[in-house]
Amino acid sequence: MGISNIYCILVFIMYLTVVTGNGVMGLNNETMMYKVDKDNTNQAREILLTVYDALREKGYNPISQIVGYILSGDPTYITNHKNARSVIRKIERDELLEELVKAYLSEK
Repeated sequence: MGISNIYCILVFIMYLTVVTGNGVMGLNNETMMYKVDKDNTNQAREILLTVYDALREKGYNPISQIVGYILSGDPTYITNHKNARSVIRKIERDELLEELVKAYLSEK
């Protein structure tokens, strides 16, 4: 599986989390605004690629491991190989998710 498949899977999982997750969001019917620092966009991409490669080299399924990390926040989903666990913790999970969604949608 390629890195683009990660985008698709994460978007789907996040959709399921919002729709069927722990509570209903936006009960007041107003659209909420969410802003992420634009300076971290390239950093998020580089981090994802680095972690993806490290996981693949160690024989893990990179998609499953990255999804597990983003959903749970548990860094033990990420290998220490090539310092990937420390690298992925340099950026917030929501910023990683934003990068994945942007990349997935830009392919459409």
